[in-house]
Amino acid sequence: MSRPNTMIPHLNRRQMLQLSGFGFGTLATSYLRNQSPAAAADPDMVNNDLKPRPAHFPARAKSVIMLMQNGGPGQMELFDEKPELNKHAGKVHSEKVEMFQPGSEFNTLLGSQFPFKNYGKCGMRMADILPNIGSVADDLCLVRSMYNYHNNHTEALVAFNTGKIFPGRPSVGSWITYALGSENQNLPAYIVLRDPAGYNTSATLLWQNGWLPATFRGTEISTSGTPILNLNRTQPIAAQVQSDNLAVLATLNRDHQKRFPDESALEARIQNYELAARMQLAAGDVLNTQNETEATQKAYGLDNPTTKGYGLRCLMARRLVESGVRFVQVFPDLLGGNTQVWDSHGNAKTENEKCAAFADQPSAALIRDLKDRGLLDETIVIWSGEFGRLPVSQNGSGRDHNRNAFSLLLAGGGFKAGHTHGKTDEVGYRSVEGRVSVSDLHATLLHQLGLGHNELTFTHHGRPETATDAVVTNARVVNELIA
Repeated sequence: MSRPNTMIPHLNRRQMLQLSGFGFGTLATSYLRNQSPAAAADPDMVNNDLKPRPAHFPARAKSVIMLMQNGGPGQMELFDEKPELNKHAGKVHSEKVEMFQPGSEFNTLLGSQFPFKNYGKCGMRMADILPNIGSVADDLCLVRSMYNYHNNHTEALVAFNTGKIFPGRPSVGSWITYALGSENQNLPAYIVLRDPAGYNTSATLLWQNGWLPATFRGTEISTSGTPILNLNRTQPIAAQVQSDNLAVLATLNRDHQKRFPDESALEARIQNYELAARMQLAAGDVLNTQNETEATQKAYGLDNPTTKGYGLRCLMARRLVESGVRFVQVFPDLLGGNTQVWDSHGNAKTENEKCAAFADQPSAALIRDLKDRGLLDETIVIWSGEFGRLPVSQNGSGRDHNRNAFSLLLAGGGFKAGHTHGKTDEVGYRSVEGRVSVSDLHATLLHQLGLGHNELTFTHHGRPETATDAVVTNARVVNELIA
């Protein structure tokens, strides 16, 4: 039996490609390497960790809480009073509207279902079913002239979170954490809080990292049961054994990484393992809301079954940004299992009443609590759905989707307080004055965080991508919203 040739060296796949076929195999590996974070246009912006990083210019804010009102709240029911709509209710609208579902084809105008009133010293006009949000009107920037790019929930939600209707791009939370890192190395920089009962429409598509490193994907944390899935062992082991295991794993990971220095996914995975180990020690304290005062818990509505679930997520969001988390996304309750809870196709009055009942008090409590703790100036709070509703009735009492106009609220982070921006037409169908696209919103959020939306780039498929894809969207910073 012949002996094996011990003189043949061990070759990895990359070395084999380099040595065979006159080296043509390296053309493929070269291309693949150019798709990785190591090939970004600006080497200083190749970020695979959560260490805090400087902004492009002085920032007004350092964290964001996005209160995503999934389903599309009706602007004329909540924030955009339309006397002409009420005046002509029951009449056929002169402009044929863009329908999404059958039931609106008669084009009959449906008046606002709630009276409006002045709130705050600024006299901001909002519906009377939002008395708590109205009580913080002097801290709000109300934008009445938003528009999106699609009138289906999935596409509109993806666009609101990523800037484009097609899945695959990084969410705005991923861009922000990629650029700035985190001030807390023991928690993820980007955290998602949803109803423990299930996912809202589009689910994890809304907090994807896309082609950014996996470190910057949103991490789900539950407000019931185990906060972070698979974080702790099912069977406890001695602390020293755990420490030794982690040390050995870290050594093996780093040795493996040295052999493949261009594989950015390895670095992202190592960072995630190390973060998980730190979270085992730190997450419990941050996520424990039981040490909040009784008054604080009551302010968020934790004593009321209607507001308890959403209130707990809003309170946890405050605790997270207070602990240095960069971006927190809060989703609404799934009322009766409805994944599109604000989707008022059936009855614009009763369905908005149900949503306001759980969202009004906790939303206002969050803004007031941040302000009382001196955190509102450096925290941006966004309250918004993915689109608005049509001014005409759907089957008599409901409203269909409307991508052409919706309203949202901004608070803190250097936005104008007690300010109302933009207008829609006389019935609330189209944004006509001071128009703001979802990409404009992203550009403005980044600006308040000290980031230029054109300067924040990442090379993907040989193309330097920007956070807003501004060449296509014509995104701009909306300076009219900034104090």
